[in-house]
Amino acid sequence: MALATARRPVFKVKPATFTPRYGVSFFNNDYSFQRVRPNSTSVLTKTTRSPEAKPTISPLSALPTTVLLRSLLVATISSKPYLLLPSLSILSFLCKPRRSLLLNVDRNPILHGFLKSTFYKQFCAGETHDEVKTTIRQFKNMGFQGAIMTYAKEVVFDHRTKAQHGLGIMQNQDQDVAGSVFCAHIEAWRKGTVETVELLGKDDYLAVKLTGAGPNVTEAFTAGELPPPQMLDALDEICTKCKDRGVRIIVDAESHHFLSGILRVTLELMRKYNRDGYASVYNTYQAYLKSTPVTLGRHLAASSEEGFTLGLKLVRGAYIATDDRSLIHDTKQDTDDAYNSIAQGALRQEIGEFGRKNGRPFPSVNLFLASHNKASVLAAHQLHQQRMEVKLPTVPVGYAQLHGMSDEVSFSLLQLKGSGGDPKVYKCSTWGGLGECLAYLLRRAIENRDAVSRTGDEYRALKAEVGRRLRSLISFST
Repeated sequence: MALATARRPVFKVKPATFTPRYGVSFFNNDYSFQRVRPNSTSVLTKTTRSPEAKPTISPLSALPTTVLLRSLLVATISSKPYLLLPSLSILSFLCKPRRSLLLNVDRNPILHGFLKSTFYKQFCAGETHDEVKTTIRQFKNMGFQGAIMTYAKEVVFDHRTKAQHGLGIMQNQDQDVAGSVFCAHIEAWRKGTVETVELLGKDDYLAVKLTGAGPNVTEAFTAGELPPPQMLDALDEICTKCKDRGVRIIVDAESHHFLSGILRVTLELMRKYNRDGYASVYNTYQAYLKSTPVTLGRHLAASSEEGFTLGLKLVRGAYIATDDRSLIHDTKQDTDDAYNSIAQGALRQEIGEFGRKNGRPFPSVNLFLASHNKASVLAAHQLHQQRMEVKLPTVPVGYAQLHGMSDEVSFSLLQLKGSGGDPKVYKCSTWGGLGECLAYLLRRAIENRDAVSRTGDEYRALKAEVGRRLRSLISFST
């Protein structure tokens, strides 16, 4: 996307050197913004390297070989419809409640071992605290700023069947304690989420799926109401613990059926905890929903009028298989345009009536761009850097891709890291038992099915990196 820089001075973004902790160095492509004719737009052009310049190393060279090979296996399946469609059918079948030993992924050791060593390890952080800590350490060793970690419990509403499915939520009954209603589902969610907080450190993020607290909470969300007091108390406890540890919170995107209630409670949390000049709590806005610009406009107005920082995490959307299709943009291009408009509008501090000439002042916003679209994130980073260089107003921004997906995008961003520490890149993962994470794995598989171009690009990039390493081995041996 072109960046308007008419009558501005030429400047160059110096190539940054990025050194992961295990010793592989990267040298990014040398880019410069060049001014063209007055009143025209600037273009991002690649400059010619001098003969002595060091060659660019493949972004995927940062991946450990075992991870690279597993990624290639999953990418091969994801990019081949004749392999992916049967895999989707199998995962969908296994997601249904099963009591028999043969079909229970947590009780059948053969089925558990196969799924855990392939799909689970590719996309999930671990089943135990030690496994999760190891995964987070690996992310940071590869150069990521930190991890975004989610506890796997959630409820998904299927618009077609009008049914909701609790994932990783036990079907036990609520109990009366000391004359008050005590929800065992909320307590189980609170306990698992607190455990997640304790696995994280400064610069990490906690991503919460509020529907994981069970039916009392989802019923309130469906009605557009705040959840029960027990849930609000749990959220206050979690927010306080996160603030004490330097961990920020992302309220994750979920089924549109629950959206009005989730938006209400998230706005309340932002009002309460985003008062220190930065966002401790982020809401997730799904660009594929036609209603998102209106929702964001309301939240910007609240932030402006009430003086809190708006935490804006932007995603394209991951519930297209179960949400009402009429609520979603008609084409992928419409979704891409909506995503880029919000992302670049936030970076320019111009969204709707906010930040424009004769409009309302732009409020305090922290931006987080979660995307697997390389063009979107590179354009956003270039715009952010451009505005920083020429001292134009902008907002703090971070970037994230899902664990096991779009590593080429993640490491391409890491290659651009400069002395100021930008871009800040994270990996987002989920932890919990294999059975609890099955629906999450299914959603990742569906996402890969619907992103034919991206999965094909990933497959080719991974295959090229495997080939490069094999050629290096052969050259070394000879």
